[in-house]
Amino acid sequence: MLKISLDGLQVMDAIDRRGSFAGAAAELHRVPSTISYTVSKLEQDLGVALFERAGPRISLTAAGTELLKEGRYLLKAAQDLEHRVRRVASGWETQFAIGLESLLPPSVLADDVRAFYRIADRTRLRIAQDSLSGSWEALLDRRVDLLIAAAGDGPSGGGYVTERLGSLPFVFAVSPDHPLAKAKEPLDKASLRAHRAVAVADSARRLMPRTVGLLFGQDTLTVPDGFSKYAYQIAGFGFGYLPEVYARPAIAAGRLVLKQVEEQRADEELHLAWRSDEDGAALAWWIARMRRPGCLQRMFEHTARTHFGAAVAPTAPASPPARSPRRRN
Repeated sequence: MLKISLDGLQVMDAIDRRGSFAGAAAELHRVPSTISYTVSKLEQDLGVALFERAGPRISLTAAGTELLKEGRYLLKAAQDLEHRVRRVASGWETQFAIGLESLLPPSVLADDVRAFYRIADRTRLRIAQDSLSGSWEALLDRRVDLLIAAAGDGPSGGGYVTERLGSLPFVFAVSPDHPLAKAKEPLDKASLRAHRAVAVADSARRLMPRTVGLLFGQDTLTVPDGFSKYAYQIAGFGFGYLPEVYARPAIAAGRLVLKQVEEQRADEELHLAWRSDEDGAALAWWIARMRRPGCLQRMFEHTARTHFGAAVAPTAPASPPARSPRRRN
């Protein structure tokens, strides 16, 4: 049987902060005799002195200091639990995970997170990032509750709801120093096969990874996200498709060269997606937030402005990079 109660810890905390039994009694709306009894009972149960009394002055013993130090964590946890239980009763999830496509940085949701916390500050938010099929897999495996800007169509089998957010145009671009920069247009497959592609890894662990715009057997540098891909293409490591909104400033500045290819990549369709058996208040709030007109465009333009105005290119390695079958080109 536990000898330490939350009530006893609450009384100790109030005495320590107020400096006296009378001060604690006033804060907790109890009579001083009740405060004194609670402390005496706790000391008796534990077999240790928790307070040193010198007339009207009172202070914690070493044992009391240690108990209160750890006890305050319990009080905070209990308080948080009470709040979360009340949120559950009112329809708000205790935790909510957002899966964001790796084309976008988590910072694009800062204003949305701020607005969410104004009404649901006890719901614990988590923002995760995946690429291509990996985003859909995270939703189906219940690692995230909502996908934002998920690329392409979801896997077969159902169990989720999707809404189209919009489409993202891509352009084919290379560094001005790349051999393809001066090659005759439109570039054909033979021209592309002779050079290295830069691609984003598909983060899927279980689903079939998706490959976009790569030729069979092609030398490929695989990177973790679109930001790394952009930097490596700027540095001349290889070619590939980039979101037009991200590539536009570098093309205008002469840091990338736009090239026409025989088989142009289609615009990427981006979706909002969630599991069909979920209906919490946090999910409803985020869906409504993402449905606002121009939301997707705002996120991409914010990213272009804050991340692609002056990217720093990496230094070239001494040997060719390894290949990977999981990628977006």
